[in-house]
Amino acid sequence: MALTAVNNGYLARQVGRMTDFKDAYDRVERRIEEKYGIPVSISDVVDPNTGDFNGVQIMIDYDQDLDSAFFVLVHLFGHTVQWNTSSEYRAIGTDLSIGKSDEQLERIYEYEETATRYSLQLMHESGVMDLDQWVSDWWTADWKYLAHYYRCGEKLNIRSLLEPGKGPRLTPIPIPEFKPQKWMSRWSF
Repeated sequence: MALTAVNNGYLARQVGRMTDFKDAYDRVERRIEEKYGIPVSISDVVDPNTGDFNGVQIMIDYDQDLDSAFFVLVHLFGHTVQWNTSSEYRAIGTDLSIGKSDEQLERIYEYEETATRYSLQLMHESGVMDLDQWVSDWWTADWKYLAHYYRCGEKLNIRSLLEPGKGPRLTPIPIPEFKPQKWMSRWSF
């Protein structure tokens, strides 16, 4: 595994002591595989993406920092839940066209926020209780990235959009029962 740890001292100072990302990643990965029956692999994902999913598997690119890999893992799990429970969410997730209307962006916002709220529930089920604000900050940066991209097609550097401790704190929602089904891969992150 080539995932690397980064010094997140600036984050720790902003949001308090946090669980080690390697420990959090391992706990959540185990939960995804054992409870939900979805294998997680670290592999070479098509550039410039950092992860992918297809409803029955989650793939995380090997060439990224652990904090980024952890967010990608939990967020793609949230989308896996959505794709296996809602044809509307699947349709939103596969429409990558540029030039979205405000109404379309509102639906995408709900889709992305809900995926992250499932992520928080997964983390709590895995015993990772102290990264809620951190995940909320990453989600906020991800939303800024996506809103900009869907408006004009320009890809920004997500790390430049991170503002530790400033994102609205999201809350977990229950993960509905679902049976993993294979869908078209999107090269999503």
